[in-house]
This record gives sequence, structure tokens and C-alpha cells, in this order.
Amino acid sequence: MLPLRRWAATLSVALIALTVAVPAAWAISPSELGSALPEERVLDEADVFSRASRSELGARLEALKSERVDARILTVRRLDYGFSLNSFGEQVLDNWSAGDREPLLLLLLETQNKRAAIVADEALQSQLPPSLLSSTARTTMSIPLRDGDRYRQASLDG
Repeated sequence: MLPLRRWAATLSVALIALTVAVPAAWAISPSELGSALPEERVLDEADVFSRASRSELGARLEALKSERVDARILTVRRLDYGFSLNSFGEQVLDNWSAGDREPLLLLLLETQNKRAAIVADEALQSQLPPSLLSSTARTTMSIPLRDGDRYRQASLDG
């Protein structure tokens, strides 16, 4: 009877450890996305978009190139400790802005807390002031997120 209890206790501890460790594995930091700008316009790390939605959003973002803006959407499940969505986006922007390319505009969606943020390269700040980006993310994009996990709609609204 004693070995059975010991085995049950060991199994219980292992299950609790897995339950606690798995969500931490979903957390992401900017360094995990690399320093090279990816070719994809929609980086769906949280796996919230269908293939059709990724294609539609990618086409809309591609159309912004005519305005001399390199726009990207990035979804994440959860941020690494110490990052706000804005600071995460700013660091990703810094990592990807190297070289001679169009100014970057990042639309970020975090699924755990249903938050949105928009960060832009400094070259875009005369056209897109930080207050406008913050307001758009906080109000326009957050409503579809809170009202039913509508990530595609939040991205289109942004």
C-alpha cells in the first residue's frame, strides 16, 4: 500500500509541475523572433487566423507598400515577463529596422489578455503620431478582441 501512495504522490507532483510549466512555454520575447525581417506580413505566432484570413490580411498589408509603409501583423499568445505589449513591439521594431528599407508599422495582438498595440518607426510619426496609434489599439482594435476573440476583425479595424 505504501509504494502505491508514493507512486500516486509522485504522479500528482509531476502533473502539477506540467500544468505550471506549459503556459510559461507559450511566452515569447522579441529575441525569439530573430533580427531579420521575415518575408511574411502576418506572423501568427498565436495561431488565431485561418489560412484565408492570413492571405486576406497579407494582401491588405502589401497594398500599404504603395504608401511607402512596410506594415506587419504579429500575434503572440503571451509575453515574456517584464514586457508590455508596446515595449515588446518597440524592441521587435528595433530588431527588424536594420538596413535601408521602408519604415515599419507593427500591429500586435496578444491573446492571453486580449490586448492590442500598434508601434511605428520614427519616420512615420509625423503621419501617425503615437497618441493616434495608442488610441486605435486601445479602443478600435480592443473592442472586437473583448467581444468574442475576433482577431481578424481587430486587425482589419486597426
